[in-house]
Amino acid sequence: MEHANTAEAPAAATATASATAASAAVLPLALSALSAACGGGDAEVPQALADGRSAPYRPDLLPHDRASDLQPHHRAALAGAPAGRLAARAIRSPTADEFFEWAERTFPQFFPGPAQTLPGANGLLVRFYPGTQIYLSVSNDARLAISGMGPVTNNQAVSLGRVADFADAVLAPTPAAAPLTDEDAARFLQQAQFSSTLAQIAAVRAKGYAGWLDEQLALPMGQTGWDWLIEKGYSVVNEWKHYNNGETTRYMTWYQLMSLPDQVRRRWALALSETFVVSMRGLGDSSFWPGFMMTAYWDILCKHGFGNYRDLLHDLTLNPAMGAFLNTKGNEKEDATIGRFPDENYAREVMQLFSIGLYELNLDGSPKLNAQGKPIETYTASDVSNLARVFTGYDHDFSVGRVPEGPPHFAWKLPYARNPMPLNPAKHSALEKKFLGVTIPPNTSGPESLKIALDTLFNHPNVGPFLGRQFIQRLVTSNPSAGYVARVATVFNSNGAGVRGDLKAVLRAILLDPEARGAASLASTTFGKLREPAVRIAQWGQSFKVRSIFNTWKPVIKAWRQGIDVNQYPLDAPSVFNFFRPGYIPPGTEMARIGATAPEFQIMNESTVPSWSNFIATYFQNGIRVTGPDVPQNISTAADGQDVVPDYSYEMSLVGDLDALVRHLNLVLCAGTLSAASVNTIVAALRALHPRPTESDERRQGHVARALMFVMSAPEYIVQR
Repeated sequence: MEHANTAEAPAAATATASATAASAAVLPLALSALSAACGGGDAEVPQALADGRSAPYRPDLLPHDRASDLQPHHRAALAGAPAGRLAARAIRSPTADEFFEWAERTFPQFFPGPAQTLPGANGLLVRFYPGTQIYLSVSNDARLAISGMGPVTNNQAVSLGRVADFADAVLAPTPAAAPLTDEDAARFLQQAQFSSTLAQIAAVRAKGYAGWLDEQLALPMGQTGWDWLIEKGYSVVNEWKHYNNGETTRYMTWYQLMSLPDQVRRRWALALSETFVVSMRGLGDSSFWPGFMMTAYWDILCKHGFGNYRDLLHDLTLNPAMGAFLNTKGNEKEDATIGRFPDENYAREVMQLFSIGLYELNLDGSPKLNAQGKPIETYTASDVSNLARVFTGYDHDFSVGRVPEGPPHFAWKLPYARNPMPLNPAKHSALEKKFLGVTIPPNTSGPESLKIALDTLFNHPNVGPFLGRQFIQRLVTSNPSAGYVARVATVFNSNGAGVRGDLKAVLRAILLDPEARGAASLASTTFGKLREPAVRIAQWGQSFKVRSIFNTWKPVIKAWRQGIDVNQYPLDAPSVFNFFRPGYIPPGTEMARIGATAPEFQIMNESTVPSWSNFIATYFQNGIRVTGPDVPQNISTAADGQDVVPDYSYEMSLVGDLDALVRHLNLVLCAGTLSAASVNTIVAALRALHPRPTESDERRQGHVARALMFVMSAPEYIVQR
């Protein structure tokens, strides 16, 4: 399989580096100093920090909001607040102690107490945090300059600005732990999940970002996709041959994405499915129960997405769908007599795509360079061939037996599609396995070899920045700053309690990061992401209470008709490289000029742009037509017709006030990002049809559908900020 360029260095922070909401105005320096720099037992000020007056400036490591960065609706909200969450302009500069105390109070995961106050050289005030090995210093002079150092800067001192730069945040009466506006809440919701309904916006404003998110992260997983398929009758063995039906994966996925209330879990699982890719296209004709097999894979993502990466990696490795997709299934040890070697597919991709990437990385995702200034490869061909030996001897669980005699008597029983692939020791390589600096001795058992291999990948320093950057891309922004990557990678390395690989903590760090929440990000021309087609469809479903009338959820949303093909359908990527590459830069664009990655643009072209509008026009007015919505099998019945349908009752009540209707859609779909010009254009287009509140339900629903098409085709909607 070809190598994907999945480890491009993030573009350098620009003059429009993202800033934060007042709640998280200072993003702590996610730095850890080398033990050698600490001087052994008691910490000492590293010499590089003491000599750091000419250090390079890294504003991306400590982004912060200033009053001048705020959008008009933020200024208005602040002006109306009794105490004001953020000073219109700070009237004094904080002291060094105020800055330190604010940073420690706001970011305890990075600046945990107790801190050591170190005797500073060259007039520095320095605090050292043993729990995280972070140094933070302020110059004891009129400038009050802030500095830091660590692996993220290749252990060189960097300048982080002056204390005065953070006055608005440090001196704010209260941090903006809750959204200042409805638009802020909607923006957060659309990054964390699919929809931002009025009720959800009110909940976030009442509970605050962290409070609402922690509540969602605590929700139980609920019914699995596997159990839902059984409930719908797809496990029955009869003449309809559900054992060969892969379409049931689509039914289950759209049901979950468009209707389940625990949207944060499902949105995160969708992001994970685009990183640890298995596609229904690649299961092959030899796999029975492909719908259940893909669903078992999806259930693993939903389960371990709120768990630990190490557990996720283990369960994915032995998952039957992954085994079929990347050839672990049936992989046998070497046999020189017939010239057989272990299949290397999974060994390559688990390193290249699922864990460490192609090149060694710094904590901020930038590539480490050798003496010649070239990126350093993480693994060699020898590492691949040796690691491939670890994955020999595994196959689908045929011990479950076949279904009873009679048609179709040749199919394996259903558990075959979910049981972890068992090991046949006789087919496992007994040779030495040497990779990534680790040696597994000859004759080591299969389970022990697997444990050593996965532990080695799990503990590799690349994992945090390599995966962290992609996770940020999926949820928040296509071209995150180096500082954003470093902060998320730091949480991957330790959740604050010494646990590595805590994916719930990683998700929390991504969504609550000041770069995600900052008002200045909205003003930046380099922040945001193209909203994926699958996410747009799920947002429609969740925003407008889409339901299946017969509760069977059989929408045919796939690439079946030219003109409405949106080029992305969940769990159906064209290859293990997903629908788009994380390092993709659209050629011939301003993004190419500045080297900014924008992965989703790889599936956007002159055909998919009108196809999206056609998709809306086809499905969003009356819903999605389904064949045989009252039965499991795909046959025509008297119930054929629109079965997956929206509820536009609230929107229909606004048809008499088109300004209110567009204002509502702008909030719940775009988080208020439609420009005044776009709003005026949409309202004028709707007004040309002379809608009246006294018209029939059918006509008013038509007006709502047209408004949806205009809003959801607007550039400000397609680009999620």
